[in-house]
Amino acid sequence: MEAKAATTTEFALADTDINWDRLDKTKFHVIGAVLFTAQSALLHPTAVVKTRMQVAGSGLSQMSGTSVFTHILKNDGIPGLFRGFGTSAIGSMPGRVLALTSLEMSKDYMLKYTEGFDMPEASRIGLANGVAGMFSNLVSCVYFVPLDVICQRLMAQGIPGTTYCGRPFDVVRNVMKAEGFRGLYRGFGLTAVTQSPASALWWGSYGAAQHIIWRSLGYRDGREKKPSHTEMVIVQATAGMAAGACSSVITTPIDTLKTRLQVMDDYGGGRPSVLKTTKTLLKEDGWWGFYRGFGPRFLNMSLYGTTMIVTYELIKRLSIQPSLRSFG
Repeated sequence: MEAKAATTTEFALADTDINWDRLDKTKFHVIGAVLFTAQSALLHPTAVVKTRMQVAGSGLSQMSGTSVFTHILKNDGIPGLFRGFGTSAIGSMPGRVLALTSLEMSKDYMLKYTEGFDMPEASRIGLANGVAGMFSNLVSCVYFVPLDVICQRLMAQGIPGTTYCGRPFDVVRNVMKAEGFRGLYRGFGLTAVTQSPASALWWGSYGAAQHIIWRSLGYRDGREKKPSHTEMVIVQATAGMAAGACSSVITTPIDTLKTRLQVMDDYGGGRPSVLKTTKTLLKEDGWWGFYRGFGPRFLNMSLYGTTMIVTYELIKRLSIQPSLRSFG
């Protein structure tokens, strides 16, 4: 009885923050591939709308997100809203394994490394999550930037200033022919330098927010009372939504610049650069041009933050090794 009571106390809040050591790694990645693909399918249309608003130099860039959505649906039908999805879904699987593994391993390391530090627990958890998010993003950029270049170009088919490519391999062939291998890494520096701190901000704020919410609701690691699955979903979704919304406000200008840099080909002589792309965008719309597609991106990142973290935490709960599940 004492052993069981000790185990119950130890795991009182364990299912709200499951560490890497407790996971069945194979199950974690298989379940993750299935659920994250389904989640990506639900959100892909908002990414298509956002991309076309950011890239277009004519009518679409001045239209609202709803109008662009209707325009795509009218001219291209439902398939138009899912341009590039097959490439994104299939191509993301190896990168997702890389990203999730590096995220969980680095977070686990940081939690152990900071265990004796004299700092509030929420700050320690936020720091561990933030460092893990930054490291995971840096590692995964090597894989995801070329995939992003391909998907963005497929989403932007038919827009003035873009090169038409029917299939993913056509995109790769055209880019390689025009610029060589480096063409697949357009925007890599911009992505790594800006998105890694943004990822650190997202994961750090999510980890700290979740910890604070649980404590404000009266839960502690030393209490026998465990949160219900409904409570876990609500708390994690709230923390994820807040993190996603804040991140979208901060990162949209960089995302607009990156998208145009990766997609547009009509900037005159020479290879497109960050400076040249920035000047063109400022000339077209001024500073507000950097927030092209903000509505769809805000919606995308808020929904993504909510659904991603709920899905992610569900995957982790489903992947706990049977011998390490909590009692209750």
